[in-house]
Amino acid sequence: MNDVPVNTGLYDVIHRRRDVRSQFNGGPVPSDVLDRVLAAAHAAPSVGLSQPWDFVLVRDPGTRHAFHDHVQRERAVFAASLSGDEAERFARIKVDGVLESSLSVVVTYDAERAGPAVLGRHAIADTGLYSVCLAIQNLWLAATAEDLGVGWVSFYREPFVRHLLGIPSGIRPVAWLCLGPVTHVEPAPDLERHGWRRRAPLSAAVRHERW
Repeated sequence: MNDVPVNTGLYDVIHRRRDVRSQFNGGPVPSDVLDRVLAAAHAAPSVGLSQPWDFVLVRDPGTRHAFHDHVQRERAVFAASLSGDEAERFARIKVDGVLESSLSVVVTYDAERAGPAVLGRHAIADTGLYSVCLAIQNLWLAATAEDLGVGWVSFYREPFVRHLLGIPSGIRPVAWLCLGPVTHVEPAPDLERHGWRRRAPLSAAVRHERW
């Protein structure tokens, strides 16, 4: 029997984490808290210890308004592809908290970082991108532990964000994250609450030995 204490706090943070859209209150993020959250992201494992990420902190209202307008245009593009009940459900779903959150954190991927011989990437090129996603997850869990909300905005075109933020060619803007204090955290994900999708049980995703 394992007598080592279980870190239940970690499991609590994992299950409390939400993709926040509507609950940002616009309050400030203390600099020491932001430093801890970013340090947690930067502590993520990465293929070949390449650390291929950068974190662009966006506070300027003009930049955020420009991005928000772009998101709304892309939202309309997706909405136009829907009909019937799907269209009605989507109309009720908020897809970003860009203007309501305290700041945005844009996480990028530099495939040339630590190259050209990145240990462990020669057979699976996407391991660099996976590394960035691990940093994003670390950031998200740390923010949740600090009682902050995070929302990942995916209604954008990479060339637009690259131009808006002056990101060099070849570097990918992987995630535009809205970050800030929240009024509360919903007990269930927004898409589940609005009836868009239901989460499958763990048993539906576990297979033994072979597919």
